[in-house]
Amino acid sequence: MRRYIRSTAGRTLFFTLVTHERQEILTSQPGRHALRSAIKKVQSTHPFRIIAFVLLPDHLHTIWEMPQNDLDYPMRWRLIKTNFTRNWMKSGGAEGTVTASRMHKQERAIWQRRYYEHTCKDENDLKRCVDYTHVNPLKHGLVKRVADWEWSSFHRYVKQGEYPQNWGSSENWFGDEFINAE
Repeated sequence: MRRYIRSTAGRTLFFTLVTHERQEILTSQPGRHALRSAIKKVQSTHPFRIIAFVLLPDHLHTIWEMPQNDLDYPMRWRLIKTNFTRNWMKSGGAEGTVTASRMHKQERAIWQRRYYEHTCKDENDLKRCVDYTHVNPLKHGLVKRVADWEWSSFHRYVKQGEYPQNWGSSENWFGDEFINAE
């Protein structure tokens, strides 16, 4: 992986966020628009750099580089999820089952409450996370080749020479393990 994508110890993080009840809303046109708008709004006031990103129907994976001396990613995710939910509901989007707990906390049933977060420890860990992010549509059986998934930073990486266009195909995927054929 090239040096411009190097892991900055403690400031580069991998995230997984999942919709409530795994609702398949994120790759819909209103879902994509709501998410793009929410991320841009938060980035304008609380900057972070998106290193890699993949959007699947019911979840997303992304890697962020946080600014020096600002690791408040929980606040950023809270704002993104809040803005997404507002935009989604305004577009006529539906929510999942509203439980008594969600009603008590005045929460919409759009996102799972928690998310997975992992701090990238070094260059190899970052590369592993970027590869995992990009191969995820293949892992979930949505495509036969990574290049066939539209909503991924994989295409940017191909343009930058990080991956060949044919990287990641079902012939190289064995269970939970991706074998890089290079």
